[in-house]
Amino acid sequence: MILVVGEILFDAFPDYKRLGGAPFNFAFHLKNLGFPVRFISRVGNDADGKDIIEKLEQFGFNSGDIQIDDAHPTGTAQVRLDENGVPTFTITPNVAYDYIKFVQEPHLQLIHESELIYFGTLVQRKAPGFKTIQAILSHKPPSARCFYDINLRPACYNDAVVLTSLSQTNVLKINKEERDEIKRILKYKNDHNIFMKYLMDTYPLEIISLTKGDQGSEIYTKDGFFRVESEKTKKIIDSVGAGDAYAAMLAAGILRQWLPEAILHRASLFASQICKIEGAIPESVSFYEPFTDIIKL
Repeated sequence: MILVVGEILFDAFPDYKRLGGAPFNFAFHLKNLGFPVRFISRVGNDADGKDIIEKLEQFGFNSGDIQIDDAHPTGTAQVRLDENGVPTFTITPNVAYDYIKFVQEPHLQLIHESELIYFGTLVQRKAPGFKTIQAILSHKPPSARCFYDINLRPACYNDAVVLTSLSQTNVLKINKEERDEIKRILKYKNDHNIFMKYLMDTYPLEIISLTKGDQGSEIYTKDGFFRVESEKTKKIIDSVGAGDAYAAMLAAGILRQWLPEAILHRASLFASQICKIEGAIPESVSFYEPFTDIIKL
């Protein structure tokens, strides 16, 4: 089972809104690709929160894993797209997902049943969320991997959160800007490739996934370095959620024990298809049909 902990929110575009939040997008993709998934989050006791609960039930998630907050609103983010469909997010502060609580029962049982535990940085921007994520990770069984999709958002993290999270991480997904930010935090000056080896030697990392936009993507493992060119997408609507789609297929490949080259090609292809739709998740599950046979390989 895959355990996902973190934010769920509404992405508000200029003319429409879509359900989003990197952890939710990741969970949604993997569930529709056929994996057993549990998703822990928190929403406000408001119209958006009720809408989210209803949608999660329709999608087949366990709504009992979603906490209700009477004091804070459901999360939202304002999205602006440039001429290439690249988003800029303005994320609402002090919302319900900042206050996800660690509840020993049933959370301990979910943790102990997990093959993979996914988390990010945004949900740790306030002390309650940081405490909860670290509590969950501290109870991880030896058989489970921790997947850190770092997703650094301006003014939504600090150095201590990143470093503490890295100390619990087995699979790290970053883009090139986030790589450079980690180098800054660690005051590391050497070559990028040497830095990846340094990270793997310093933290309990088995895999580092580096995405580089139109420059392709790379995987670093103890056995070596692998890379592919980016998939060419003729018609890009927007790139919202492309990284989350990449992360989901990366996780699928790790759990299915694909070779690194296969992970890279399939993750890149899946992310490119998300760029052809509005928002981060498809409106029809038929979107996943071309990929379900791949998952069985």
